[in-house]
Parts: sequence; structure tokens; C-alpha cells
Amino acid sequence: MKDQLFAVIDVETTGGGINGNRLTEICIVLLRGSKVVEKFTSLINPEKEIPRQITGLTGIYNSMVADAPKFHEVAKKVEELTRDAIFVAHNVNFDYNVLRNEFRELGFEYTRRKLCTVRLSRKLIPGLFSYSLGRLCDSINIPISNRHRAEGDTDATVILFQRLLSLDDDYKVINSFLHVRSRQATLPPHIDADQIHSLPESPGIYLFKDRRHKVIYAGKAIDIKKRVVSHFYDRMSKEYELGQETYHIDHETTGSELVALLLESECIRKYYPRFNRAQKRPGPVYQIVSYTNQRGISQLALERTNKLRESIGTFYSRALAQEKLEFLCREFGLCPKYCSLQRNVEECSHYNIESCEGICSGKEQVKAYNKKVALAIASLTEESSTFVIREKGRHLDEEAFVLVRDGKYQGYGFIDTQAQVSGPEDYEPFLRRQPATYHTNKILSNYLRKQGKPKMIFFENQEDPTMVRATARAGKNAALMAAHGTLSLFG
Repeated sequence: MKDQLFAVIDVETTGGGINGNRLTEICIVLLRGSKVVEKFTSLINPEKEIPRQITGLTGIYNSMVADAPKFHEVAKKVEELTRDAIFVAHNVNFDYNVLRNEFRELGFEYTRRKLCTVRLSRKLIPGLFSYSLGRLCDSINIPISNRHRAEGDTDATVILFQRLLSLDDDYKVINSFLHVRSRQATLPPHIDADQIHSLPESPGIYLFKDRRHKVIYAGKAIDIKKRVVSHFYDRMSKEYELGQETYHIDHETTGSELVALLLESECIRKYYPRFNRAQKRPGPVYQIVSYTNQRGISQLALERTNKLRESIGTFYSRALAQEKLEFLCREFGLCPKYCSLQRNVEECSHYNIESCEGICSGKEQVKAYNKKVALAIASLTEESSTFVIREKGRHLDEEAFVLVRDGKYQGYGFIDTQAQVSGPEDYEPFLRRQPATYHTNKILSNYLRKQGKPKMIFFENQEDPTMVRATARAGKNAALMAAHGTLSLFG
């Protein structure tokens, strides 16, 4: 830690809130340990007017910055100076977020470990009346001049930080602050820091590989970089062993969490990584089946199985399957007894379903009842639709999509937001075809159940003209299916 690089930074801005704040001046002093090794300071053209009240505070006015470099002209210097350094500032979140937003405006993510000299001072120099930079420096006799200018404030913060380093000779406090505040841990021995710095902060999947480039773990994340770092932060023995055996990290961005889940599932199926426990084996499913009893009555029943077979409907929990059966009973006037919702009774007496028209008591004709069962089965068959789910893409000019044909998952892909599509065949050139498995079907089923009104585009069934539906009706069915978690997906 004695050779650790620290970048002590102060920025001046146009004000107006963190999102509208633009740089007007920056100063960076680079320390190795407690020794100053380099200094950089510059006015910055903010490309917007500096308000009068800000000029009154900082003394920086519009004509001063008119010929100053714009941020993109100094961004490379800032990035290189701070690349291997811990970002240090007084009230660090302000300076850090301003710089981070400036980099984002240029299309880059700027991420550094950071230390706040306000928090460090409260810990190492307790009991002071105020920890603002001016009053703190007065309290401990640190000279400060050219106040509210980047260089003047940075010079004072450097002296303050050197004082704090002398009070924390074994870096115990600093290490604890870095560990807790930044959630950054010491990287595994075989991982280059550049591999971590290059990871994106966006949805996608990541692969940990051993020295022979064999995949030993596959994961998905909403923020790839944050999730990868969290593995090394975790003190569990499994995570420690994973870190020790990881030599390479690959990733793929997806833009969409749904696509990330599907891609993660495919990677686990394909590579069978040693450190993945979930998704290696399919779990049980509950399927609605039909048969004709001795009286000639069409019955519906639930079957629990570990294999996906052709059935009327497939569900990934008993509760969802039973909820569907109850919905069919109410919607089509079916009997709970003949839908496996009641057993060992002569006549149905379900606490929540009163729609039975008397098939169990002999008041309803078998032929009429069986027609209603056929309609209920047809409604479930209708749910084996052909549709596309459209999600956020990897950048602004594209969308991610997931294609389902006749209730069967086909794969995912990315398509230009301006592309004109009139049928599922228009997605085929962009489709990354994937196998439908227990896990992909479960992912889609859960997605449709939770979304309520997902971004779905329905297409007419080209193979069976009797199942053609108008767009309005498809949209209504989609909402109904999502609300009840009833979409059928077959593997």
C-alpha cells in the first residue's frame, strides 16, 4: 500500500444539479504513497453559460473559459492519470460523479475506487466543529489559498490527505473504507486489472475461464462489471475457490435482462460449468392432461413430471397449474370434480367455484359438457401462439427480440429499430437459434407472468387457418394470459 497511487482531485463546475453540471476547471495531483509525483490543472470550456452566482463564488467567468480546452480534449489525460489510482477528494461523490457524467457524455464508463477526505477526517481527526474544507484546514493549521478554485482546493486537500496518511500508518482505516464503500476487493491472483476495467456496466452474461480457457462459471447480470466484482468481494469459500481458478473473463452484452437469462441458460447447458449449480438439471413441471372416464365424460387432470411432453398446458409450479384449472372451470362452466380440484365426492362443492351446471349430479348432458371441455382445451391450444417479445437492445438503434413459434421458443436476436416486419419470417435473418429446454421455457413463462402487459407482437398461425386471430384479439389474449400466468410453452 506504500506504493499505492492516489489521485487527489478537485473540480469546479457550472452548477445546476449533478446531471446539468459541466466542468469549468479541474486539478489532479498524483501521489505515490504520500509523495507528490505529478500535477495537472486546466480550465475547461463547459460549452454552456456560467451563471453569475457561480462566477461570484469561483471567480471563473465565461470569457476565461472561451478558449480553454473542452473536456473531450483532456479526457484521455484525465483517464491515464487516474487509471491505476484511487480517486481522492473532499466530499468525493460530488467530484467523482461530475467526472463520471462527463465521460458518459463521451460514451465511456469511468469507474474508480474512491476515498472521501471528509469521512476519513471524521474517523481519524474526530471531534472537530466542522469538516468543510475551509474550516477543517483552519482547525489543523493547513494553509489554503485561492479558495473555490480547483488548484487551490486540491493543494489543501493534498496536505490534508498526507496528514491523514500519517495518522493511519498501517492503512487499516483506509483499507476498511475502500472495502466497505467501494465494494472493491483484492483481485484474484491471475486476473489482470484491465480485464475488470474493460467490463461494461450493462446487462449481459459473463464467463469465468480457467488457465486452459475452459468455462468454469457462467452468470448473467444487469450490470456485468458490478456483478463480476461482487464475486471477488464475497468471502464464501466457493467464491474464493472460483477466484483462485479464474484466469480469463469473457462477456457478451445483451441490452435486455430477459435475453441475458436465456443466454446464460444456454451457456450452462452448453459448457456445464463446474461452479454452476442451478439450471444443470431440469426440475418438475405440472401438466394439464385430458382423458375420457368410464361414463364418457371428458376430464382434466394434473400430472407432475420431470419430462416435457405434449399436453394441454405446462406450468412450473403446482399453484399456477391449479390456478389455471380454476380459471377454466369458472370461464367455461366446468365441474371441479372432473377437473381434479375435488376428489372422493359424489357432487362438487368447491369453496371458490360455483359455475358447475350439474354434470356431477346428472343434471347436465354428457355431450353438452364435453363440448365445453373441448372449448376449454381449444382456448389453451390457442395460447400456443406465434409471437415476438421486443426488448431493449445493446444500443439506441437496435432492439432485442425473442421469437416463439406455436408456443415453442426459437431463440433471440437483435434488429434495427427502424426495420419493417410483417411476419415471423422477417426475424429469421437476425435470429440466433437456440434449443427450447425446461429452463428457457421456465424463464419465458415467468417473464410473461410477471410482466402483465409484455411487449409482445402476435402473428397469425400460418399452418392452421382456424387459429387465425385479429391483432386486437391477440392483444386481449396476451393481457389475459399474462395476468393468469397461463401461456403454454412446449419443449
